[in-house]
Amino acid sequence: MDQYTTFKQISLPKLNNLQPGLESTCLKLMEEAGELAQAIGKFRGMNGEKVNLKEKEVVEMISNELLDVAQVAVSMMFVLEEEYGISIKEKVDDHINKLVKKGYIKVEG
Repeated sequence: MDQYTTFKQISLPKLNNLQPGLESTCLKLMEEAGELAQAIGKFRGMNGEKVNLKEKEVVEMISNELLDVAQVAVSMMFVLEEEYGISIKEKVDDHINKLVKKGYIKVEG
């Protein structure tokens, strides 16, 4: 698939000092997504409040919150693999095929 598009890859660790479950991880994911939305909206002045932060500070906050979201999503992948026997590799392949079928990824050739 990498011949069709550009990939951004990150590796995030298993949080081995926690015992996350599916439900608790989902709730944490929603919490972190809310914090990301707040960083994008509030700190960009979208809620009408005056923003006293520089662009670089806002983008730093957004990137930090985005990584929190990614970490929790990765943690949920570990839970799905370890507790439910789901192959994330297979799911990623299926996901990419779905994106191609929907036209989000242009297939050349």
